[in-house]
This record gives sequence, structure tokens and C-alpha cells, in this order.
Amino acid sequence: MQIAKKYNNIACIILAAGRGTRMKSSLPKVLHRISGRTMLEYVLELVRPFSFKPTIVVVGYKGKDVARFAKGVKIVTQKRLLGSGNAVLSAKDALKKFRGDVVILYGDTPFIRQQTLKGLIEQHKSKDAACTVLTTRLKDPTGYGRILRDDRGDIVRIVEENELLPNDKVINEINIGAYCFNAENLFEALKGVKTDNKKKEYYLTDIIALLRKKNLKIESIYTDNEEEALGINSREELSRAERIMRDRALKKFLEEGVTIIDPSNTYIDISCAIGKDTVVKPFTIIEENVKIGSNCIIGPFARIRPRTKLSDRVEIGNFVELVRSVISSGTKIKHHSYIGDAIIGKNVNIGAGTITANYDGKKKNKTVIKDSAFIGSGTIFIAPLTVGKRAITGAGSVLTKKTVVPDNSVVVGVPARILRKK
Repeated sequence: MQIAKKYNNIACIILAAGRGTRMKSSLPKVLHRISGRTMLEYVLELVRPFSFKPTIVVVGYKGKDVARFAKGVKIVTQKRLLGSGNAVLSAKDALKKFRGDVVILYGDTPFIRQQTLKGLIEQHKSKDAACTVLTTRLKDPTGYGRILRDDRGDIVRIVEENELLPNDKVINEINIGAYCFNAENLFEALKGVKTDNKKKEYYLTDIIALLRKKNLKIESIYTDNEEEALGINSREELSRAERIMRDRALKKFLEEGVTIIDPSNTYIDISCAIGKDTVVKPFTIIEENVKIGSNCIIGPFARIRPRTKLSDRVEIGNFVELVRSVISSGTKIKHHSYIGDAIIGKNVNIGAGTITANYDGKKKNKTVIKDSAFIGSGTIFIAPLTVGKRAITGAGSVLTKKTVVPDNSVVVGVPARILRKK
């Protein structure tokens, strides 16, 4: 990509070591999910087009669990959780021979946009700065570190919330937590960071005052998008992030020609693909990596789970759940059914109450239903099995495993037997 070529002499450090005590969870903070993906995955997706070399993820609390979500990057462990400054210092050995600039991001700030990060880097490069900081202004800056400037508007230092003096609390320009540093200046300044603060930690933000004392240039860029500032430290903030991501997803699909009858009561993961003129009715949940064709009707009260693909003109009705299934064009599944691990052909009618019993206690098995079959209400399929073209199952039939229903036949009963061939 063009971005990768332009910024090939920049490293990146993503801080993902913290436990996140305010989350009140045994799960590392950066592994909490927003719209189906972890916070860390959003940050990794942000930096991927830039091809930073190296990209380093600093882990700490339950580091092995975090590392599983950070494929293709270098993992560094912060041995003791002594703050953000110490976390960056943990990455120093991984950058021993590196000469250039270092982007530093937090794993719990998933809403920074690529154009904003690009602007941060360009400002840093064009001004030949020692450090460039991303800032914004909030009506209520509570919980964020503040940007302190002198009379000329230059940044003097960044002060964390719990270290603010009473007069400083009125400042509403905040530090989002995205930086670009000259690597040499960064690691030299880290030597001077102390733990003389209320948390007894090494604050990365203390570097700003140290660079200022050396008369090194400190720059900033400003974003007016408050969402980018959202760092997630509590369950309440996690819920807010979920709402933001859901709204982004719904807006994306509406702009692409999808009709969403009631957005406030619809959940669609942003990773999905949905064709134009598809209608999504209220109280529908469409989870990650689902693909839906054009002119489909989904819902109300439908749940479509990951790895499901619907072709054009499919109808999925109320209280239908689909997972890991392929549904071909023109097929209708309109009432109270569970379809898992199935391959369903074209123009099939699935009657109310149909269930694919796909799990035998050891593995998930496939159900194959071929074109133009007619499945009677309450049919139960005990996979693996195959239903032929234009076959019919009687209402309440139970098809046992390894059954093969021939084309054009009718099966009924428990267990189902061939009644006749059409």
C-alpha cells in the first residue's frame, strides 16, 4: 500500500500490559470485546496499513492470552506492571539497532482513525519534532490527562488526572494517548522518569516535561472527533464503545443500500457484508463475518451467527438461528428454526420448527439439503445426512445420521422412512 511505502522507517509500540482493575474482570482489559472483536484487534487493524517495522505489543497481565490476538507482531513482556513509562522501556531491547521515529499507542483506545494517525506522523516529520501528541477538547475531561501550555501555546507538560492541581482541573484539552517520538529522544528521556506520584508508577507522559527542559521541540495535532479520545477503562465505557461501533456499522450498511427498519433495535457487526436492497427487520442480530446477498429479508427476531453465508433473495424469519451455514438463493426459513453446519440449496422451503442436530458430543456434522427440497414443519435432522433434490419430509419426521434421502422422494415418520418417490 502507498501508506506502507511512505512510513517504512517508523516503529510502533502498542501498550497492552495492564490488567484494567476498574473493569472488575479476570480478563486482560485489551481482550474485552467491542462488536465481536477485542480492543487490541482494532488497534492492530489501525496500524496494519502503515507497515511499521517493527510493530511491538507490550504484554503483562496474562500476557500469553493477549499474545494470541497479536499475530505477526513482536511480543515483549513487561515483567512488573510499573506504569506506561516502564512498559515502553520494556521494548527498548527490541529497538536496539533502530534509528528513526516510534509511534506509541494504547491497546484500549480502539477508535483512533487512520487519517488521524497519518496526520500525527506527518506533523511530527514536517516539524522535525522530538515528540508529537494527539489532543482534543472535551466538555467533561474527567478521567483524562490534561495538556498544559505556556503563554505562547507551546506544550509544557501533560498532567495525569490524579496529579492535577485544583486550578488545572478546568483545562479541557486532553491527552488521547497517541504519540510519535524520535526514538533516541524517547529512550534518553525515559531514564529521567521518576515514580514520585500518587500511583508510584513511571508515567510515560512525564517525558514531555523532560523534553521541554532540554529545549526539544514538542508538537501536537488536534482532532475534533471526540470518539477518538475514548479510552476504555470501565464496563460503562465498554458499553458506550459498543454503541459507537454499532452506530458506525448501521450507518455503513444504510449508505450501502441496506434497509434497516429500526436501527435502535438492530445489531449488525461491522465486519459483515450485506448486499443492496436487503431488508433487516427489528430485533435482529447479525454477528461477525456474516455474508448476506441482495434482496434478502431478515427478521424480525432472527440471529445469524459467524461463518454464515446467504445468497440473494433468501428469507430468514422470526426466531430463526443460523450458524456456520450456507443458504442458497431463493430459500425460505421463516419460523422458529435452528440451522447449524448446513449447506442448503436453491429454492428450498424450511418448515417451522426445523432443527439440524449438528453436534454428536464430539464434533459438528454437516446437513446437506439440495435444491427445491420441501422440509415439513418440525423436522429434525441428526447430522451427518443428505436430502436430495425436490425431496419432501413429512411434518415431525426425524432423519437419523447417515440417512440419504433420494431425489424426488417423500420421507415420513420417526425414524423417517421412504413413503414414495414422486
